[in-house]
Amino acid sequence: MLFRRYFTFTSDPMWLKVFSFSLSLFFIALADAMISFWAPNLIQTSFGNSVLTGFIISFQSVIGFLADMVFPEIFKKSSVRRLTLLAIIVSGITLYLLVAASVKPFVLLFLLAMAFWGVYYELLGFARSQFIADSVGLPFRVGVCGVMDTFRNLAYFMGPLMAANFLLKGNLLLVTVASLFLLTGFVAMGFLGKHHAKPVSPEVKKMNPIQELKYWSILSEHVWPMVLVTLVLGFIESTFWTTGAVWTETLARENPLGSLFLPFFSLPSLFMGFLIVKLKIYQGKKRLSQIFLLFTGIALIGFLGSDKVVWQLVVVLISALMLSVVFPLAEGVYSDLVARLGKEKGHMIGLTSSVVNVAYIIWPPVAGFLAYEIGPRLTFVVVGVLTVVISLLLLLITPKKLKLPQKEIKTWD
Repeated sequence: MLFRRYFTFTSDPMWLKVFSFSLSLFFIALADAMISFWAPNLIQTSFGNSVLTGFIISFQSVIGFLADMVFPEIFKKSSVRRLTLLAIIVSGITLYLLVAASVKPFVLLFLLAMAFWGVYYELLGFARSQFIADSVGLPFRVGVCGVMDTFRNLAYFMGPLMAANFLLKGNLLLVTVASLFLLTGFVAMGFLGKHHAKPVSPEVKKMNPIQELKYWSILSEHVWPMVLVTLVLGFIESTFWTTGAVWTETLARENPLGSLFLPFFSLPSLFMGFLIVKLKIYQGKKRLSQIFLLFTGIALIGFLGSDKVVWQLVVVLISALMLSVVFPLAEGVYSDLVARLGKEKGHMIGLTSSVVNVAYIIWPPVAGFLAYEIGPRLTFVVVGVLTVVISLLLLLITPKKLKLPQKEIKTWD
């Protein structure tokens, strides 16, 4: 078997935990990939306005940002299993709110669905970050992030393809299959999740959003290069999953190969995760992430070359290949920082999630406006130019080591 070739799960408890958690995440991500493809197209079809679509999609991240300010205390002692099961339930609520919105396309109903969707992402993000920090040793963190991203991106490659075909037959088939995937993920975590079910005491104390913002501000002063990397990653990813999802449908009508536009964004991560494991990268992660982010931006500028579907697929594939290296490297850096924070790790997890949410708040409306003014293809070019500029800046001024204010952090509890 492929996994036995790389890891001995049955004899290594760490890799057994990685496999069981990743398996559950795969089914959850399959459902979310289908929702992620359906939601922008449903909103765009309902209102016919790309800017409004961007604002509605961005609302999920407004809620996610607010959740980041309280989750570090609410779930300070929650297990990975508890967080994951809650995420599955909230994802199911999101799915059926979208079903209701497809029948009665009211803006408020879509906003409610986006609110639950935002909470889902934060729950799953906290579960993933906590799992890596608690269960994975330092030399293996980048590799584990790569393996988990392989499972995730397999789901995000398959999900849009299935969703595009299901939607040709109506919404019911998509909703049914997505529901089955969520149920499978729930059962998988229920049976395999004993590895992630440490005793919990989900008490709520010191829930102070203003104080949490102060913590983030202090941490940001010391980890600002990674904050910028995360922000740019959010810009790129949100462009693909909003403007790109709608653009995929447009290209598919022009050429059957156009349906591969969004799936190709996830394709390279299916194999890059295992390559990164073999390389065992645990030093120089910051600089490498910035170099490959620069390559990603250069590749995105390649959309200028032609408006032919095949050329656009090549550009997506190359840019996604570069990006598939950036994600595990960046996550490996954050995992190191989370581990160094000890019991205050929730604040770093919250900061990371909040930066992603800020990107998703800012950029979908901007991408929607750009798509309206210059078209979806050139919107990706603008993202590429922005990525190149920020990457070059980071390569010039990023310090060699990100130092945390440990003495001050010890006073936070």
